[in-house]
Amino acid sequence: MPKNKTHSGAKKRFRLTGTGKVMREQAGGRHLLEHKSSRQTRRIAGDVELAPQDARKIRKLLGK
Repeated sequence: MPKNKTHSGAKKRFRLTGTGKVMREQAGGRHLLEHKSSRQTRRIAGDVELAPQDARKIRKLLGK
């Protein structure tokens, strides 16, 4: 039987923690940072847990 392939877009955007949570980066932290406040850039810097409704689908794309 052929193996299932991991979704290339999903593996670049999401990661699984040791406890099985699906983490994602917050939007807006890549460019145009000069005009954003330090407070905003600090908030954007952290990863957040994916909503449980979406996590099931992403876990499937990651082959987990």
